[in-house]
Amino acid sequence: MEIVQIGQTDLMVSTLCFGAMYLGTKQTKAESYRLLDQFTAAGGNFFDSANIYAHWILGGLGGESETILGSWMKERKNREKVHIATKVGFGYQEVRSSLRAAVIEEECNKSLTRLGIDTIDLYYAHNDDRSTPLEETLEAFYRLKKMGKIRYIGASNYLAWRLEESRCISQSNDWLEYCCIQQRHSYLRKKTGTSFDPQIAANDDLMDYCRNRDIQIVAYSALLGGVYTRDDVFLPEQYHGTDTKNRLEVLKSVASDIGATPNQVVLAWMLKSDPFVLPLVAASSTEQMEENINALEVNLTIEQMENLTNAGP
Repeated sequence: MEIVQIGQTDLMVSTLCFGAMYLGTKQTKAESYRLLDQFTAAGGNFFDSANIYAHWILGGLGGESETILGSWMKERKNREKVHIATKVGFGYQEVRSSLRAAVIEEECNKSLTRLGIDTIDLYYAHNDDRSTPLEETLEAFYRLKKMGKIRYIGASNYLAWRLEESRCISQSNDWLEYCCIQQRHSYLRKKTGTSFDPQIAANDDLMDYCRNRDIQIVAYSALLGGVYTRDDVFLPEQYHGTDTKNRLEVLKSVASDIGATPNQVVLAWMLKSDPFVLPLVAASSTEQMEENINALEVNLTIEQMENLTNAGP
């Protein structure tokens, strides 16, 4: 698996990131370990979790994903070979949704304990808490950096102008700057005027901003839960746009021409896009993970990229 640099940091990560949301809830410890081992055997070294994962699953409380990742790293003795990203901001159990300094610091300590590590490589603000001054949030991250508890920070579900405000505040105070943005992003485009609140989909404005500021875009919900390959998966109303039918037709045509699955073409399209988008990949089976990993072997031509990108009504 190719290794790339995150923004202007020294984080050198795999071009696919393992989405660890359901480790320990939907997936047993044994199933989780099999997928984690498979991903690392293919050269993957980038893992994404959050303090809240996955409290909404029956029996889940939050923290299960981090706990499984922590036990796996301890048993495999591979902490120095992997990069761990986790998040703070959304509420779970008795913890309110907030990016107040006290919440950030307390949740960071809890995440470190569950993960069994001393330092989080990439710590995300999981949402844009408009009720908390950006200065308070960014200063809290800076203090964690000074204490050696985090290395870098990212944002998730932010608009471009809020990223720019954050950048200016960080620069004026010599604090950490957001080095990446994790946003909902897939091949199908969100219909104008619709929302996934509190999730925010990437748009052209954000793409252009990140290209010019050298901020890495990380895509969640890249494969829309199986929409591209399974007829039994519901396509959210927000994606029922005027270009949806044509984009799906072009996607399936390209996949057929090159002997790949639509999922693999979507991932390959992201990896070759401008700006380069790093997809989160999750799987419920080793077969699904293998399909994701094999997307790295898909080589789209310039013409295919143009056809995919420009497909519309």
